[in-house]
Amino acid sequence: MIRVALADDQMLVRAGFRALLAAQHDIEVAGEASDGEEAVRLVGELRPDVVLMDIRMPLLDGLAATRRITGDERLADVKVVVLTTFELDEYVFEAIRSGASGFLVKDTEPDELLRAVRAVVEGDALLSPGVTRRLIAEFAARSKEPAKTEGLGELTDREREVMALVGIGLSNEEIARRLVVSPLTAKTHVSRTMVKLGARDRAQLVVLAYESGLVRPGWLG
Repeated sequence: MIRVALADDQMLVRAGFRALLAAQHDIEVAGEASDGEEAVRLVGELRPDVVLMDIRMPLLDGLAATRRITGDERLADVKVVVLTTFELDEYVFEAIRSGASGFLVKDTEPDELLRAVRAVVEGDALLSPGVTRRLIAEFAARSKEPAKTEGLGELTDREREVMALVGIGLSNEEIARRLVVSPLTAKTHVSRTMVKLGARDRAQLVVLAYESGLVRPGWLG
């Protein structure tokens, strides 16, 4: 059973998500929070598998709450999915850097939300359709001088190649086609790369790809 916590200051929004999630045989709503401070406390107590986190909340915004959660080693298995609108891309960029496993727009289709919850539990990053490339372009525009990334030297040539492809937004299936390997092989390479670099998930792998200089600004494949 996948345990999900909801963090949103709008009661009707939480009620809608709760009704959708609770109707699934493999998902349960572990708890709800109406502000960022409450969200951090709730997650610390319940340790859900996934947190659906709104950005704009009172007392503590969703970005700060995400940083507290992802920065707590005891909550390493908790995945945060940020809920936003297209107008808040700048906040989404910071959310990914803060450790969020991905983000969804609030008007996403119900099936997409359910897929998101299940995907992040499996360790996949979740980005709303059509937004991945824009987010990567934003990373490229904001990239600074390459920083030394611990563990990068331990990667094989193939793993570095796979990491670069993840960095330009390719899915496992697209990586498999690019490298002429099976999707399972591509997924295995991605997983091994994340383990070696200590990345929580695919979203952090994108961050590391840019911050290490492995992917260059402007290179979108």
